[in-house]
Amino acid sequence: MKRNSISVAVLLMLAAFALAAPSHAATQTPVANSWDAVVAEARGQTVDWFMYGGMPSANAYVNGYVAPQVKAKYDITLRQGPVKDIAEVVGKMVIEKQAGKASGGHVDLMWINGENFRTCKRNGLLYGPFADRLPNQQYVNWEKPSVYNDFGEPVDGLESPWGAAQVVMIYDTARVAQPPRTVGDLLTWIKAHPGRFAYPAPPDFTGSVFVRHIFYHVAGDVARWQGPFQPAALDQAASETYRVLGDLAPYLWRQGKTYPESPVRLNTLFADGEVDFSFSYHQAEASRNIIDGLFPDTVRTYVFDEGTIANTHFVAIPFNAADTAGAMVVANFLLSPEAQLKKADPDVWGDFPAIDPARLPAEWRERFEAQPRGPATLSDAELQSHQLPEPPSKILIKLEKGWQQHVLKGR
Repeated sequence: MKRNSISVAVLLMLAAFALAAPSHAATQTPVANSWDAVVAEARGQTVDWFMYGGMPSANAYVNGYVAPQVKAKYDITLRQGPVKDIAEVVGKMVIEKQAGKASGGHVDLMWINGENFRTCKRNGLLYGPFADRLPNQQYVNWEKPSVYNDFGEPVDGLESPWGAAQVVMIYDTARVAQPPRTVGDLLTWIKAHPGRFAYPAPPDFTGSVFVRHIFYHVAGDVARWQGPFQPAALDQAASETYRVLGDLAPYLWRQGKTYPESPVRLNTLFADGEVDFSFSYHQAEASRNIIDGLFPDTVRTYVFDEGTIANTHFVAIPFNAADTAGAMVVANFLLSPEAQLKKADPDVWGDFPAIDPARLPAEWRERFEAQPRGPATLSDAELQSHQLPEPPSKILIKLEKGWQQHVLKGR
C-alpha cells in the first residue's frame, strides 16, 4: 500500500499521549457475537473508509466494485475518504482518544500498515482483535511472516489482510537491452549513465523503499534485521547507506539537486524518456500503464537476483468507529474469493491476493490459475522466489529521517 511517514506534529502528540496510554492496548467495542448477527447489525450502516487516494486503480476498485457489491449484498453504504497520508487520520484519532471520544468516530475503516499500524496498536487506537471473527479468514495463510507481522510488528488480529505487493524494476527493452540484475550493478550503471536515473524523495513510500534496498545492500544478511539487533550495528549500516546515496546523488537526474515528488512524477519522467528506469511497489503497475497508454508495449519489469522487498497491506478498524459491524462485514467481503479475484485482474488493479488460492475450493483455484496477467507482469513463481521482508518500522523511520538530514540536506 501507499504509506507515508508520520508528521512531526503527529509524532509529538503521540509521544505525549504514550505517557498516559497503556502499551499495546486494544479497545473492545460491543458488537454482535455471531457472524449472522454482525451482518444483521451492519445492514443500513454507512462505512467511512479512509485510505490513500493517490492510486487511481485502487480508487476505481473501491468505488466502482466494492461499494456497489456491499450495498447490494448487505445494504451497507461504503464511502471512501481519500487522504494523502493516513497519518492525518492517525493524528485525528489521537486527539479523539485524548478527548475521551470512545464512540461515534468519523472513521470506520482504514487502509493501513507499517509504522502507522505500530503507532495505532501501541497507543490503543484500534478496535479488536477482530480478524479471527471474519469467516473469510479461513482463506488466509496466517503462518506467512508478512501476514502475521506488519513491518516487524505482530498483527495480533488488529488488522485484516487485504492485498500484497512487491517491488519491481521497470525498464524499456527498446532502450535498455540488459538491465542491471543486482543492486550493486544498478549503482554501477547509474554512475556510468549520469542523469538517467531518479527516485522519489522520501518519505514518499516508493522513494523510501529504494532507500531500504540500498540499506539491505550495504548492511548484508537481510535476516539479521528481522529480529533483535544491536543499535550500534544499525547506526553503522544506516551511516553507510547515507554515504552510498550521497555519493550517488551527483549522478542522478538533475544531479540530485531535486527529486521527483511522487511515483507518478517518476513514471512521467520514464515515459518521456528523461530517465531509463522507473520502479513500483506494485508488481502490475507497468502493465496497467501499458494498458492505459502511458508506457509503450516494449516496457517490462524484473526483480533483482537477491530479491526485492514485499509486504502485505491491511485494513483496520478504529477504537471508536461508529459502524464497527459494517466495517467488519466490508473487511470480510474484501477477503472473499470473488473480491480478491476481481482485484487481481490486471484490467482492474493487478494486486496480489491476500488469500492463499491453495485454500480455496477447486473451482476458485482454477479461476485464479487462469487469471490473465498483464504484458509486463512477472509470474507469481518469479516474484515469490525473489521476495525480501520489510525491515521493522523503527528501521524504516530511522532511514527516512536520516535521508532527509544526511542526503537531502547534507549536500
